[in-house]
Formats: sequence, structure tokens, C-alpha cells
Amino acid sequence: MNISLCSNLSEITSPCLESSQSININKPLAISSIRASDFTNKDSIQVSSRYARKMVLSCQYVPGHLEGTQLMGKPLSKPRQKLESIRTLLIDNYDSYTYNIYQELSVVNGLPPVVVRNDEWTWEEACRYIYEKRAFDNIVISPGPGSPACPADIGICLKLLLECKDIPILGVCLGHQALGYVHGAEVIHALEPVHGRLSEIQHNGCRLFHDIPSGRNSGFKVVRYHSLVIDAKSLPKELIPLAWTCSADTISSLGDQNYDFDDHETSLSSFKDGRSNCVEDNKVLMGIMHSTRPHYGLQPPVMGVRYSKTSEKLLKIFGLGRTLPPLVRGSYSIMLNGVLALSSKLYLACMQVKNGSWQFKNNPKSNYLPILDTNHFKMVNSSNLTKFLKLEWRKLEHLSCQVGGAENIFLELFGDDKAGNTFWLDSSSTEKRRARFSFMGGKGGSLWKQITFRLSEPSGGHIIIEDAQGLSTTTFLKDGFFHFMNEELQSIHYDEKDYEGLPFEFYGGYIGYLGYGLKVECGAAYNRHKAETPDACFFFADNLIVIDHSNDDIYILSIHDQSTTWLDDVEQKLTSLKASSAPPKTKTSPSQISAKNNSVFLSNKTREQYMEDVEKCQKFIRDGESYELCLTTQMRKKIGDMDLLGLYFHLREKNPAPYAAWLNFKQHLTICCSSPERFLRLDRDGILEAKPIKGTIARGFTPEEDEMFRSQLQHSEKDQAENLMIVDLLRNDLGRVCEPGSVHVPHLMEVESYATVHTMVSTIQGKKQPNVSAIDCVRAAFPGGSMTGAPKLRSMELLDSLETCSRGIYSGCIGFFSYNQTFDLNIVIRTVVVHEGEASVGAGGAVVALSSPEQEYKEMVLKATAPVNAVLEYQHKFAGKEECESR
Repeated sequence: MNISLCSNLSEITSPCLESSQSININKPLAISSIRASDFTNKDSIQVSSRYARKMVLSCQYVPGHLEGTQLMGKPLSKPRQKLESIRTLLIDNYDSYTYNIYQELSVVNGLPPVVVRNDEWTWEEACRYIYEKRAFDNIVISPGPGSPACPADIGICLKLLLECKDIPILGVCLGHQALGYVHGAEVIHALEPVHGRLSEIQHNGCRLFHDIPSGRNSGFKVVRYHSLVIDAKSLPKELIPLAWTCSADTISSLGDQNYDFDDHETSLSSFKDGRSNCVEDNKVLMGIMHSTRPHYGLQPPVMGVRYSKTSEKLLKIFGLGRTLPPLVRGSYSIMLNGVLALSSKLYLACMQVKNGSWQFKNNPKSNYLPILDTNHFKMVNSSNLTKFLKLEWRKLEHLSCQVGGAENIFLELFGDDKAGNTFWLDSSSTEKRRARFSFMGGKGGSLWKQITFRLSEPSGGHIIIEDAQGLSTTTFLKDGFFHFMNEELQSIHYDEKDYEGLPFEFYGGYIGYLGYGLKVECGAAYNRHKAETPDACFFFADNLIVIDHSNDDIYILSIHDQSTTWLDDVEQKLTSLKASSAPPKTKTSPSQISAKNNSVFLSNKTREQYMEDVEKCQKFIRDGESYELCLTTQMRKKIGDMDLLGLYFHLREKNPAPYAAWLNFKQHLTICCSSPERFLRLDRDGILEAKPIKGTIARGFTPEEDEMFRSQLQHSEKDQAENLMIVDLLRNDLGRVCEPGSVHVPHLMEVESYATVHTMVSTIQGKKQPNVSAIDCVRAAFPGGSMTGAPKLRSMELLDSLETCSRGIYSGCIGFFSYNQTFDLNIVIRTVVVHEGEASVGAGGAVVALSSPEQEYKEMVLKATAPVNAVLEYQHKFAGKEECESR
């Protein structure tokens, strides 16, 4: 692949990032104290200001600073009464795991918890709900990036741990570290960052772990997410160790052994004194409890076990009330549907307070729900202009191959005039049932329009709407693009009977892309770089052709508010086509192409700069700022006036993909996409599905080498960790909008093979809550976690500080929003974006603690190879054709 690594672009430097290296995570800075209400809302923080705050904010709630303060509210002494449901306050430390906890607690409690971010309430507000209104039975503190010593990272959590002495509190990961820190323990760097990797666990045999196996080969493993740990040597006597790692080693997620709990005997005598055991053997504390308060901490948020008698017993012990099927073939299963199994057991046990109880007054639900609205997603009122659309469609059976297939259909019907104002969601890779339908069309009837949106500073943006007659209007959207789309879709009325019998989910509506910059409408603080391309661009497609690759059928559809003859006209054109009219497919081998001076892509970063950025990412990971960072870069090349539809045909031939796409807009903007990755889909039954890819390796040159590479990817601990962390992130995102208990993982870490690479793919599904819209679902998960890393918000801020240009359309998504609010969106990777005569290709990869800078660079180049070579090969071919014609 011809990529010139241009070195004249200056490397980014950030004094604030450098200054963060001097922060002592154990000792807060002695500056004037602040209240929780003084914290700046993280939705408006830039990276530089975040790190600046770490240098100037003191930690008000540190050991010794609150000695002698009075507990606000009187402890209750009445015996605990059995409640139908348990009401939990869940403190979100801006993590991408919080809503996995939310989902599990909703099932365990019988009532969804109330989620409050750690800087959302002042201490006075928290006391009003906790003590005066007695709105909660207990508190759970979520994981999160950063350190408990930093106020911007931990917010009000330390105050809760110090002051709420009689309230059951469970801290997970960062919350676990905060429990140790607030009582005087030191939080230090672990010997090695461990994210998304498994370890075997021992425990002290207390009643909380009754019947739970312990020690080596017991089947009791946890998936760990942390680079900071509580120093066991500094643990004060009021904190009791509950669990710790068996050794410093981690375990591959896909081992071959199968342990049976009935055959394993564990002696507790070897670790009755957990504190000395941890200190002497240099083991990592995984669980602690306070000796007199109902406060517990767990370092790992996820538990994994062998799927055997052990897991069945654990499910009964944890009281989940259901049996989970194996999530992967063989004996192993990470119990992703019971991720808080251990936490749930401790959580329920810590409700039993010895000296008194914390309980509700009167009816729990009637007093609870009016106080706080637990629904973060509210349906937007429909537009005042309500539209009723009528759908008509016809099925032309077994016709696709007779007329030359999808490529010929598109060329014959929409290929004139450089295929302007056309779209094609192209399932060009249909083997193994990865995809079945392709959707195509162009400028259509009276309802057709194009919408183009550009973000403005500091918020909102301008939208241009061009109608079928070519008239344009420009409007400023103060509430943003997603709000606009929500109103548009909800203003449409229709009859469900119109699409009965159709085997696909798109019946007409919006088709286009969402750029990566729209992350600012989904919780991200800001965009450091401004995109040259529009931040969103969509057609409203009222006429549509659908190809069923499985049955070789063609469907023609038209939505309208008045009579139309389009169906008759298109049916006549299709039936008159002959298979012989298909365009000849000429193959061009890369080895036949000689590179010329202009046949190179210029990269935004040199090899050395990219590898340095990988090392910076790993420092962020070591410091607990992120678990995984998807670092990317861009390559660009001037291509002039090229036949772009021909370029797309060449790309789809060289690199067929299930979620490929062609979009050709008026603003000199064309997208040639060969993506293998689905971002998010919502079907008419309300099922949400995400299919993130994490883990990529090249295909081999021989069958034996190819199988060796495939097996290498399947059993790579690094790639397993990458994939599992993004699976957890997507489970979190879907958990925000799905019914409690419905989010599950039917396929975990399956390897799929494509023309140039093997990839590791997982599938996450959930049932959408009835009170959230299609746009709510997208906002909850955008941008796709496989392109950001985890936790998502903090990771995007860090990546903005490292990347030197906007990602633009790359890392966003392409797809459709049907008029009935179903949708299907891909992740924009393996894509050529052509704008104003310049082709750009984005590529990158997930950086984790186990990453090698050299290997990360090679993986980035591998991912860019297919689209870059497609441009270079076709440009050479196109130039040769022009030369022949000039003769």
C-alpha cells in the first residue's frame, strides 16, 4: 500500500496533559476546599480544563478533613421490614459500565435505581433525598475513570461514604477504591494495568461467599477493569479484606479446561487473615468491607465462570431466578447477563444492618417515583405539521439475477449524470447470512428532500433543506440535529398494514450518515477539530428498490401523499433489462500498477508520531483515565475529477462487505463504504442489536497460514480484552434504553473472515423500552463504542487531545431511519470519503495495556489497505483509460 508518512505536520503538545503526570494519586493538593455544587458539569469540560482542575482542586472529602462533622439525619432503630422492592441510588462516575449495574439492580430490586451523576447534586440536595424524604434503601457507587483522590473524578461519593454511616453502600471499582481511600488506605498504581482480563479469586469464606468456590482452579474468576489498586499494606484496621487475586497472572478468556465445583475442595485455613495474606504474597485486593458500617467494596464489576455445575449453583446462590444458556460454544461462558452476580449477593446481604435499618415510609413506589424521574429519555412532542404517508409496493419474484444483479440494476436506473443524488445500502457480502437486503434509489417524487446539517459553536447548528423542486431553506437548530430528527419521525403517521408481508425493515424515509462530531449531542464535552464535511447529511427517500439476495426477489416501494405512477414506470424498466447488459468487470492486480509521484496518500501522522500517541494512550490507561482508547488517523490524496461510481464498483469488488454503502450528495460529497460492522439496528419488534468488531488480523496466503492466523486471533488475550470491554460498553449503552433484564449477548467473540482480514465480532441485543424513540436509542449509543474506547466520554476527550484533525464522517455511521422508526446503521470504517476532489481514508485501532506500539501501527495500516489500494488502483486504471481515449 502506498502511504507516504508526511512529517511536516507538527506533533500535538499539551502542557496540561504533561502536567497531569505530576499528580500524586494518593495525596490531594492542599488548596481551598470546594462543595460538590462547585464542580463544573462534565458535559461542558474540555480536556485541558479537566486536567487543569486536577491541578487546582482540592479533595474536600479526604481522610481527616471531615473528622468531627455531624451526620445529617438520625439513624433509624426500627427493625427492618420486608419490602416488595428495593430503592437504590446509583451514583454514576461518568462510566460506560453504570447502566450494566442499572440493568442488574432493576432485576434484583424489582424497581429501577435512580441514576445521579457524581457532580449533579450538592451535599444538601443529597441529604434531602436520603434523610428527609428517605427516598432510598441503599446506595451503589459505580466504576469510573480517574482516581478517588481527584474531586473531578469522584464528586460527592467520598462525602457519602464518610457521612452516611448507617446506610448500606456498595462501591464498585472506583467506588471500591474510594471506600479504601476515604478511610486512610492508599490508592496506588497496580504492578500492571488489567482491563478486560480474567483472574482467579480467593475469598475469606465469610457468609457473603457461602457456597461460592475459591482459589485456583475453582472456576471462580472475575474480569478486571483497573490500573489503580488499594495498597493492602496501608489498609486500616476498620476495613476488612474479603477477596483478592490468587496470583498476579491473568487467564485467557477462552481456555480449554472445565472445572466442576463438586470436585473441588477449598481449605479456608490458609487465608483466614486476609490482610496478611495480601501483603505477604503481593496479591491484589478485590473486595473489602467496613467493620462497623454496612459499606462494601468490590474491585471487579464483571464475573466469569466455567459454564458447568459451578455456574448453575452460582446462579441459584445469587438469586437471579433464571438459568442462562451458554453464550459461546463449549464449556465456557462469561455470564454477561448476570454481570453483577457477586455484587448482587453482597448488595443484598449488606441490606441486613445489625443495629437498626434503613427503610421506606408507607408505600415504596408511590413515594419514590414522584420524587425523582428515573427516565433519562423523554419522547419529544410531535411536530405541529403531521404527515400521513401511504405505502405502496410490489414484489418481482426471482428477477434480480435475470437483469444482471444489484450492480447492473443500480447502474441502469441511477447511473446517469454521475449518479447524482443517489444512495445504495449495499449488502455486497452476503455469505454466511451476514446480510440479505440491499436498498437503492435516487431523487424521487414530491416528498424527496435532502437535509444537510453543520454544527455551530457553542451548540446547535444550521440545517439546509432542499425539496424536490430544488428550493432550499436554511434554519438554525438550537436543540441540535437529533432533536430535529426525533420530531420529524414522530410527525409521520402511517398504517402498519401497508408493510405487512415485507421481510425487511426499511420502507422509505431518511437515508444518509451521522458524522462523528455529533458526539457533542450525545454527552461529549466538545469537538476540538471542526469537520470539513457536513456533520450529517440525509435524503428523504420516497421511492425505493430493495433486492432480496437470498431469494433473488426485487421489491419496489413508494411512499406518497398523492397518486403516483413511479411503480409502473420502474417495473417496466426492470422487466425490460437483459442480463447481457451487465457492465464487464475488469480485474486489476495491485502488482500490475507502478506507483507514480502522485499515487500516494499523505498521512496526518508519521509512523513515529502514531507510535508515540499509542504510548501516550497507554499512560492514560496506567493512570486509570481510560481502559481502552481507539486511536485513529487520516490519510488524504487529491484525485481530481474521477469516475466515483466506478471507484465504488472497484472497492466493492475488491473488498465486499455486509454493510457497504454508496452515497452521492450535491455538496461535492461522495462516500464509498465497505464496512463489515453494524453499529445499531432496531427492528419492528423493538429489538435493538449491536455488532461491534474488536480484534483484527490479516488473512493468510495459504489455507494453513490463514487458519493459523484465525486461531491466533481467536485465542489472543489482548484481542479478547479489547472485544469484551466494548461488549460491556455496548451493553451499558443499550441498558440505558432497554427493558430491565433484556440486554444479553447471544454471540461472544466470534471470528468472521472477509476478503483481506479476520475480525472478532460480538452481538448484543435488548428489548427497547416502549417510552423511548428510535433517535433516543441512537443518542444513547452514539458514537459506536468500538470507535471510542471505554469509558466513552472520558476516552473521547483524551482522543480529541491526541488526534490532529476531525474524523468527520469516519467513525460515524451510515444507514436508514424508516418512517415507522425502525433503523439500521453501520460503523463508517474501510471507507473512502471524497470531498471537493480529495479522497480521505480513516483508520485506527484500540489501544489497551497489552498493546505494542509497533503492532498497533501495523494494524492501522492493515485496516487502511483495502480502501487506499482501491483508490490507487482505480486511479491508475482511470488515468490509463483517459490516455487511451485522448489518442
